[in-house]
Amino acid sequence: MIQFDFAVPSLGTPKLSSPITLSKVYGDSIANYVSDDEQIIYHVNYGPEERQEGFKFSDIGTLQKAGPREKIYFNPDHVRAGVLTCGGLCPGLNDVVRSVVRTLWHRYGVRTISGIRYGYNGFFGEIHNSIMELNPDVVDDIHRIGGSVLGSSRGGGERTGDIVDSIERLNLNQLYIIGGDGTQKGALKIANEIQERGLKIAVIGVPKTIDNDLSFIEKSFGFETAVVKATEAVYAAHQEAHSAYNGIGLVKVMGRESGFIAAHTAIASHDVNYVLIPEVPFELKSPNGLFAHLERRLEKRQHAVILVSEGAGQDLMHADTTSLGTDASGNKKLGDIGTFLRDRITAHFRSRKIPMSLKYIDPSYIIRSSTAIPSDSMYCSRLGSNAVHAGMAGKTKTLVSLVNNHFVHLPIEVAVQTRNTVDPESSLWRDVIDATGMPMKMTNTPE
Repeated sequence: MIQFDFAVPSLGTPKLSSPITLSKVYGDSIANYVSDDEQIIYHVNYGPEERQEGFKFSDIGTLQKAGPREKIYFNPDHVRAGVLTCGGLCPGLNDVVRSVVRTLWHRYGVRTISGIRYGYNGFFGEIHNSIMELNPDVVDDIHRIGGSVLGSSRGGGERTGDIVDSIERLNLNQLYIIGGDGTQKGALKIANEIQERGLKIAVIGVPKTIDNDLSFIEKSFGFETAVVKATEAVYAAHQEAHSAYNGIGLVKVMGRESGFIAAHTAIASHDVNYVLIPEVPFELKSPNGLFAHLERRLEKRQHAVILVSEGAGQDLMHADTTSLGTDASGNKKLGDIGTFLRDRITAHFRSRKIPMSLKYIDPSYIIRSSTAIPSDSMYCSRLGSNAVHAGMAGKTKTLVSLVNNHFVHLPIEVAVQTRNTVDPESSLWRDVIDATGMPMKMTNTPE
């Protein structure tokens, strides 16, 4: 059984009384302060290993509960906070920024909040007007628009020394970094450099990954919005396919290494017949491949809908995917599986002289730039406020996460070690198979 070290780094002992007035007793109908001693059990499965004598759930690791502390580390009058969004766009970015700013301002009385524009690249002095003053008047309505009011960009996180130099020049002592796996790896490097310089600057991450693929993150913000928007695209593809003889609707959604959006969308829509994700290999031309199943589907029902994650089928296009290089964030560049499948399916049916009408939909950038649906907006608000509570208490190198339906502090170092992926043997993928009726495998390997 793997054990995890969830110990949360801190800048020092919190000694100042919080300006937030809460209760210290239960049963008085007033919300309570949260103590560092309040822990959430990470591992909750109860199987044969857990039934062994001497097993303790707490031995695997417990996570520190997030929330406002009675004692804080920073004097609010002395706080100069920076907020930035990095990486690709995602529904809910503005909601998190809004929550961070309003919690700092209204709950703690912080009056100096700077937005760093265009991600890490805003630190280098190479972008005009790269610092944006933030206050409630600026952020009150930004949750009504998509994208990021601060702007975003990939890369720059490797210039750690330059970033910390800029942080010192700006006299920041709290930094709230909203971004995904690569961004948080950069945040950890920044925090380590800050520590090496002997500076007392809190670095708090808010995990952003529309693919829902960060480890120990029960649900990443923007994911539910992505599924809603992807489902709308599937509905359109189904109508196009159903309205044509031998119609095929092909939809590509996000998911570089993890097929969570595709899996959840397939179950939610009930209109998908084949789901292709990075975690499950598939073939095209073999007797048990996609083409053979498509032919049988069209012969029987005269229409089909295929949903594919952007990272699926890369081996079909490139024997050596490393030859494609990486983007500015260090992510492996991908071939376009959507257009690849569109062209190969069209060519296959043409060669077989089987009439077919294919409609291809790629809603990726529409989804990324969407405003958050209410459930995501609420989640973003709670992530942002808990991030501020962590920063004011002097936590650092820490993400705010949701684990077992509780907001917790999660060391960045633990969170970025691995990525979540869809387990082909999980109940989620089993339910995808049930919802679509697709075969368990589309390779020559027997089922």
